[in-house]
Amino acid sequence: MQTWIRFRRPDGDAAYGRLDERDADRVIEFDGAGYTDPRPTGNTYSHAALELLAPCEPGKIIALWNNFHALAARLEKSVPEHPLFLLKPASSLAGPGDAIRRPSGYTGKIVYEGELGIVIGRECRDVRQSEAASHIFGYTVVNDVTASELLNADPNFPQWTRAKGSDTFGCIGPAIVSGFDWRGASVVTRLDGNERQNYPLSDIVFSPEALVSLLSRDMTLKPGDVIAVGTSIGVGSMKAGSVVEVSIAGIGSLVNHVSG
Repeated sequence: MQTWIRFRRPDGDAAYGRLDERDADRVIEFDGAGYTDPRPTGNTYSHAALELLAPCEPGKIIALWNNFHALAARLEKSVPEHPLFLLKPASSLAGPGDAIRRPSGYTGKIVYEGELGIVIGRECRDVRQSEAASHIFGYTVVNDVTASELLNADPNFPQWTRAKGSDTFGCIGPAIVSGFDWRGASVVTRLDGNERQNYPLSDIVFSPEALVSLLSRDMTLKPGDVIAVGTSIGVGSMKAGSVVEVSIAGIGSLVNHVSG
């Protein structure tokens, strides 16, 4: 496995790096994202001293709904025949430590959703499921934030994009891990230190490989795009000042706070 990050250099510029496999605190800088076949720049840094950024800059974030059996049963929904999804704009991106900001004029609930994220490494369109793994660069952690009361504010049209697409509502990080085995992993979400979600990824309806294959029939997936695979039981609201931490062992913890 390799762990890739994006960070702010001492000169203020953003840069990409890979953790040294022999020294987890040593970051080797590269001249591009891991999925671009980058070269080392010769610079190294202490991981502990770096300001981490979202580990990639997706052109789009594809967010799944009703993709876990336990949540489908809780909601009394049937398992879908094709992935149910929405798009979060690139402008919604937020990284580790960033504040989650309330949309202007909105006073309702803001909800966390801890999820696994798939990072695309190679452009794909109409790929077979047997080929899908070769188009996955790695996996990351996602908090798919939602202004839940906007979703059905107009009874004539469910506003998925408006509810989930605000600036800072696409929290991603702290790293991308290539070669990560998601099958035995779990997503754990803590709100102000209290565990709210703890669910196994093995309960997923459409596996990452199935998602890449099926979604590539609907749209071209580009390197750096992120697929948030959906969440399970335990979603809840956050208040101003709350700290939310989404963790997946083997990838890391994504920590954000809600601004006042």
